[in-house]
Amino acid sequence: MSDQRPSVLYVCVHNAGRSQMAAAYTAHLSGGRVEVRSAGSAPADSINPAVREAMLEEGIDLAGETPKLLTPEAVQASDVVITMGCGDACPFYPGKRYLDWELDDPAGQGVDAVRPIRDEIRARVTTLLGELGIPVARTS
Repeated sequence: MSDQRPSVLYVCVHNAGRSQMAAAYTAHLSGGRVEVRSAGSAPADSINPAVREAMLEEGIDLAGETPKLLTPEAVQASDVVITMGCGDACPFYPGKRYLDWELDDPAGQGVDAVRPIRDEIRARVTTLLGELGIPVARTS
């Protein structure tokens, strides 16, 4: 078995909601056994406050995170690239595994609307970790 950690890149337009939640869950639930990146094709200035609040309810603080611009280097350095509504903005490289997760956009939504999106992302991340052979860390 390889000592190299699998690498996952989550991409959405603003990198302020869906991709940040997915990246945070991947880091949290994998216990650090996955290298995680997130980026946006048109990054926002800051994380969506309702997304931050919804993740705090899960014990995950996004306060230290900032939206980042998607770069070809980030795609090249990742084993799995998961897009969430970024359209054709994501560069394609042969040999990468690409998935497109259709999820509602939390932009402009309150925390009540963000919770179901958050929960769907957690379920998808849990499934992805299983596919990667990564046990899900026990969380409280």
